[in-house]
Amino acid sequence: MTMKVRKAVFPAAGLGTRFLPATKAQPKEMLPIVDKPIIQYGVEEALAAGCDQIIIVTGRGKQAIEDHFDVSYELEKMLEERKKTDLLQIVRQISDMIHVAYVRQKEALGLGHAVLMARELVGNEPFAVLLADDVIDAEVPCLKQMIDVFEETQCSVLATQVVEGPAISSYGVLDVQPAEGRFNGRLFEIKNMVEKPTQAEAPSNLAIIGRYILTPKVFETLSETPLGTGGELQLTDGMRLLLKSEKMYAYIYEGRRHDTGDKLGFLKATVEFALKRQDLGDEFRRYLKELQF
Repeated sequence: MTMKVRKAVFPAAGLGTRFLPATKAQPKEMLPIVDKPIIQYGVEEALAAGCDQIIIVTGRGKQAIEDHFDVSYELEKMLEERKKTDLLQIVRQISDMIHVAYVRQKEALGLGHAVLMARELVGNEPFAVLLADDVIDAEVPCLKQMIDVFEETQCSVLATQVVEGPAISSYGVLDVQPAEGRFNGRLFEIKNMVEKPTQAEAPSNLAIIGRYILTPKVFETLSETPLGTGGELQLTDGMRLLLKSEKMYAYIYEGRRHDTGDKLGFLKATVEFALKRQDLGDEFRRYLKELQF
């Protein structure tokens, strides 16, 4: 029986310290790129890929995420009374978009621990993990590309991109072999993975980015994985254990990734998404051209 990916997990319990003081009283996932919170880009990607169940792993101070995807009766009533139908439609689209389940990660014990917290809600089926910080602009949603790979292979699939130079040491890095030219040469079988190696020690230039499709067996391996640096449970360590019993694939997705967890990446994403907007692009482009430094 062919397994289908229907559930998408969003770890969102991090403190967002890189964006203090903006994140002192609001979740980093709610910082807007133009006028849409970061996490909404990921949720829309999951929906477009065919996932109909969204699981968000939250922590203390993340109530704004739940409020954002909930119905706001007072706001809708006010917009309706003032005949602001366009804004009313936008607000209703958010709350009508999905049914979301939430699970609380009481301590920030690493990405692997956040994924493990979703075990009961996911159950015994494959699932996607999306890191909201990675906003990927793609004609075919990145997760949809990965699901196409999963439906053929029925194995875990990690999104990857080429990273050159010293920057590779900021990522989990893959040791791979080509998967017989499948998916236009974009697919690789994973032999091993290393968390944040030095440039000299990196087994390749293929870095893991924030999109994963995992089989349910990963919950078993995560529960058996010892804690790593800082007393945290690392997802990479759990996936390395999974490799001992199952095949895993890496897929070089088509699209442009924005690391919005980084201040410069966040600014670049804001500019690029604004330039693509029909209501803002032309005027914003003229403004940028007029700037003098």
